[in-house]
Amino acid sequence: MKITFISNYINHHQIPLANELYSSMGDNYHFIQTEPMEEDRVKMGWGKEVKDIPYLLHFYEEPEKCKKLLLESDVVVCGGIEDESYIQSRLQKDLFTIRCSERIYKTGQWKMISPRGLIKKYHDHIRYRNKDVYLLCAGGYVADDFRLIYAYPNKMMKWGYFVENYKYDVDELFAKKNSKGETVILWVGRMLKLKHPEYAVYMASELIKQGKKFKLKFIGDGEEKQKVEELVQRFKLQDSVEFMNFMSPQEVRQEMEMADILLMTSNRIEGWGAVVNEAMNAGCVVVASHIVGSVPYLIQHKTNGLVFKSGSYISLTKQVFNVIDDKDYRKSLGTEAYRTISELWNAGVAAKRFVEFCNTRDVNRYKDGPCSKAVPVREICMYHKIVKR
Repeated sequence: MKITFISNYINHHQIPLANELYSSMGDNYHFIQTEPMEEDRVKMGWGKEVKDIPYLLHFYEEPEKCKKLLLESDVVVCGGIEDESYIQSRLQKDLFTIRCSERIYKTGQWKMISPRGLIKKYHDHIRYRNKDVYLLCAGGYVADDFRLIYAYPNKMMKWGYFVENYKYDVDELFAKKNSKGETVILWVGRMLKLKHPEYAVYMASELIKQGKKFKLKFIGDGEEKQKVEELVQRFKLQDSVEFMNFMSPQEVRQEMEMADILLMTSNRIEGWGAVVNEAMNAGCVVVASHIVGSVPYLIQHKTNGLVFKSGSYISLTKQVFNVIDDKDYRKSLGTEAYRTISELWNAGVAAKRFVEFCNTRDVNRYKDGPCSKAVPVREICMYHKIVKR
């Protein structure tokens, strides 16, 4: 069996899965990149891992070879690209094809009423609902978006991004975390409006009022950084907040290994949020916005992490308050978080299950985790289920 993935570009969030597939399939696995990586991501160190990857092809350098491969492969997985021409011939021939998608209504499901949007969705998805086309849902709310347009009935599976799966001795990991003498809270990412880094500052201000001691570390840069720095000055939080510029993925992981809590404050535009996987794998207590794509799949509220109401720094503060002084509770949540990634939501499990699915087409084979059946989950139902209980 020959499997080919095609996407805009490969990055360190996709490489672990690709490496697993190449390890098991050899030259029968390829990854086609359709465009160079964005400059701002290159500056973050995302491009260093892609040099000399044996299975990586560049469509813009070898178009004919890539076109041939896309037609001859037994399975083609397409995600991260808007241009349908790459797989149009394959779809017309009804060849086994798998879509991989984040939410199609990231800014609100009300957009489904747009006539122009529905025409586009019909062209890309709806007309193939009874064809040999399946969907990998890269986020907990993806299936509900596609439910609205009646696409991929009983052909949607849970999926996501699979970061490098580090193996730790849990007791040693938490001994390292507890050796600092203070609770460390991390915020990691590009400082964009959709990621709401300012919520972390509002939270810090509230915790200081309640007499809590901690160190809040921001790792990253972006258009909102000046705003965040000004808020720190306004609330006089300089002694409790530290700013660090972009780091390599390996350096960020080292910071996570020392940290106790990681904040994921993004809104619904955050399709997945791979920093959640990384922090859970490092034993952090992730406190995440309920509307972030990875949250319904990865986090069980009060079991392996904590979830707050999206858009509410008061809700965020409440969840952090519950763990900031409780080392035993943090270790319990962090240990379960580590197990979630190390035992289930990782590239090794995903690759094995994906190949099995390609051989069987059975979406009901697994009860949970990668390649299990994706059941539509509504945002409001998820909020009531995991936040208000």
